[in-house]
Amino acid sequence: MPDTPAPTGAPDPRTHPASGLLRRALADVRSSRAPGLSPHVPERPFPWSGAGLPLAGDGVRSGPDPGARGGAALDLDRVLRLSLAAPAGTPGRLRPVPSAGALHPVRAHLLAGPGCSLPRGRYAYDPRAHRAHPRGPAPEGVPPGVLVILTVVASRTVAHYGHRAWPLLLLDTGHAAAALALAAPPAADVLVCLDADTVLLAAAAGLPSAPDRPDARPGTEPEVPLVVVGLTPVSVTADAPGALMAWSGTPCSGNPSPRPGAGPTPPPELAATLHLLHHIAASPELPGGTWHPAVRPGPVTDTALEARRSAPPDDLNHPPGEEQLARLLTTAGTARPDGPVWTAALGGGAPALYAKAPGSSGLDVRASGDARPTLAHWAAGQQWIGGAGAVLLAHGCPDVAPPATVRTGHLAAGYAAGAVQAHATALGLRSRPVGSWQRADLGAALGETPGRDWVVHGLVVGAPPPPGPVDPGPVDPGPADPGFVRRPTTAETPPAPPPPASAAPGTASPVPAPTAPAPAPPTSAAPAAPPGEEERP
Repeated sequence: MPDTPAPTGAPDPRTHPASGLLRRALADVRSSRAPGLSPHVPERPFPWSGAGLPLAGDGVRSGPDPGARGGAALDLDRVLRLSLAAPAGTPGRLRPVPSAGALHPVRAHLLAGPGCSLPRGRYAYDPRAHRAHPRGPAPEGVPPGVLVILTVVASRTVAHYGHRAWPLLLLDTGHAAAALALAAPPAADVLVCLDADTVLLAAAAGLPSAPDRPDARPGTEPEVPLVVVGLTPVSVTADAPGALMAWSGTPCSGNPSPRPGAGPTPPPELAATLHLLHHIAASPELPGGTWHPAVRPGPVTDTALEARRSAPPDDLNHPPGEEQLARLLTTAGTARPDGPVWTAALGGGAPALYAKAPGSSGLDVRASGDARPTLAHWAAGQQWIGGAGAVLLAHGCPDVAPPATVRTGHLAAGYAAGAVQAHATALGLRSRPVGSWQRADLGAALGETPGRDWVVHGLVVGAPPPPGPVDPGPVDPGPADPGFVRRPTTAETPPAPPPPASAAPGTASPVPAPTAPAPAPPTSAAPAAPPGEEERP
């Protein structure tokens, strides 16, 4: 399915200069300033009351819905069970889709047209109960399929991460969008939009247009709409932008109920985060956004989607092979055409920074040496990363990036990492996302102009332990020494094939082997904590 480009002649928000508010926020989140202490915010009950409807739709239709029965129906029960639902019989904290601190701030609003397993209408999805709560009828003439609008509720993430929360909220939403796209049935076309105007998304989802205003719905948590995913039966010509406009003009019913703890005045840090998110998600020049088709990597099955989890650090010490790493970098680089660049730091017998070789299925050596200890310092002092098998890095997002670039860059990084994590699971590899990075100017570390190439997101990948002796680990060069040296790329010199961790004996190594590890500096990181827990002050 072709992309849906922006209208010709419309101003491109990616050419706008960065605002002072955003530049200050980027500088702050990339600095070494640690989050301050904050009271714990418990998870609040789902805000829409009532039992909700089963997503399979059994026994809820009052009459036939064209395309809703038979093989053409979009089974929303399956889609959401494989993507956003909390596993049945569990507390719901650890789910297949990752989240910083296992806080899961992303909510989903379902706009169901004909051809779905739910009756036509607007719904709020409860991931713990795996039920859909009706919130109003569908507009007349809405096309077949479903739009899923993803929003974030920021209070718990801000309480946990402070000023570092807003990039993590964008990354979490990107992961959730990838989970939805990967869970789509084969009989559906999937389009994903990361840059639609948040005001338009709010209107379509039946939410207040200004979530940074606490008086919009007193006693309820504000939601910031960020992403929309469209699923359409393959027999139907997809018109996701038109469907989004149709839903935005439909009145909503079923407002959320006030809940204890959601006061009329949010704390200053939460208010600042909501204001910043609303600022970077506004796109009045191109309200409908740009839609790109989603592609599921070939090896990914429903079983892989159910099995994917963030692995503990001790399971990530062994590097994947060259072919596996090349396949993962291909998935990362092709998941989104509007996403950042991806590079991999590999350990094992030939530690180096690798990039996907242009026009080839192999890898290119971008820098010689072991970058993992430096990445450990950059990633909030999580020293276990210094001994990880491989670290895939999404990087870009300059200091002066406009709001649209910052938004799509982080959302696309989370989206690509979600696709790579599912692909890694299908290949028998373990993985763990790393979302918080400080002073992580990768371009400057490689001798390029500072401030133009920052690490946005990371995914640590590990292979099963190989037979034989275990790599003792890397030298810790300390935060001042990057520990790796830039090498010419394929465009500059002929490539030297990087030997994989599983290379045959006698294979030449382009870089020296690592020496014994040096003592690690003290840190407050908690390596064995669940994802994101190392950030708690």
